[in-house]
Amino acid sequence: MSIQADLSASVGRTPLIRLRHASELTGCEVLAKAELLNPGGSIKDRTALGLVLDAERRGELRPGGTIVEGTAGNTGIGLALIGASRGYRTVIFMPDTQSAEKIAALRVTGAEVRLVPAVPYKDPNHYAHHARRHAEALNAARPGSAWFANQFDNTANRDWHAATTGVEIWEQTEGRVDGFVCAAGTGGTLAGVGHALKARKPQVRIALADPAGSALASYVRTGELAASGSSISEGIGSSRVTANFDGAPIDLAWSIPDEESVPLAHRLLHEEGWCVGGSSGVNIAGAIRLARALGPGHTIVTVLADAGTRYQAKLFNPAFLHDKGIPVPAWLEQAFPAGTPARARAEIVQRAFAKAL
Repeated sequence: MSIQADLSASVGRTPLIRLRHASELTGCEVLAKAELLNPGGSIKDRTALGLVLDAERRGELRPGGTIVEGTAGNTGIGLALIGASRGYRTVIFMPDTQSAEKIAALRVTGAEVRLVPAVPYKDPNHYAHHARRHAEALNAARPGSAWFANQFDNTANRDWHAATTGVEIWEQTEGRVDGFVCAAGTGGTLAGVGHALKARKPQVRIALADPAGSALASYVRTGELAASGSSISEGIGSSRVTANFDGAPIDLAWSIPDEESVPLAHRLLHEEGWCVGGSSGVNIAGAIRLARALGPGHTIVTVLADAGTRYQAKLFNPAFLHDKGIPVPAWLEQAFPAGTPARARAEIVQRAFAKAL
């Protein structure tokens, strides 16, 4: 019999799938790790597990303790589920600008969710600083009772992706991988996979797909943190260089506008059946750019980070997309008769996903 012992054992080892449209468009094999199939629904389950295992080994997370983290949502979901399976409480600080679907998904895990205003990292009221202070307060009252996960600057994040995600990509492609590309939030996935692949094949190209409004692409290209524009994508992009991102072996970087990435996410759903979030659209756009840069005949790998069901009110809302100047596909436009109220639009989307899933 093949039986997984618990939830932690079911994280990772996700399938590598061929993206038909991107492959046919570029003449390359464009492949994606289906990380939305992790038990918590995103690649951040890997990050959460790596951080927890490292903290347990170091004695920083003790039996019956409390996990505290600041997150845009997916890492919090992963930490809460893994925490529940291992006997920990979880307290999550989250910016109040995140999707209602993601906030609800986090709350149903049993985590204590504290929403705070979205402010830059340099502001002391940034959600990560709230989380750090809360963990410090818990430990002051009861030493050793809490652990601050610190996903952005705890390099156990990067190390775990090097040991798992990167190794899986190498094995699944039998070493025939020519390029890897994805967006960066903490930077753990891109840096970890980049280090793992470069160690095995130095000539592999590692690329950053950065959403508009993030400063990381500029940093890679010029050494300066500069940003312009904005994006509806959540959980990716940054205005600073995290410890996980620092030293990542990146060869190429692009700033990807929503007008390019969101239609790719829509097309993937309508033509290939994968319902993915905005960050996956950015990743696919980056994969197409990297494939074109390398030329036909190469194998490019990227990541489907999470599911589009966590962003229904944005990604699949014609009124919202029109307001942001993002193209709306005809099939989505037809689902909403002219003048449909916002609440009715949300109900239509929810019914459609309930039926499809």
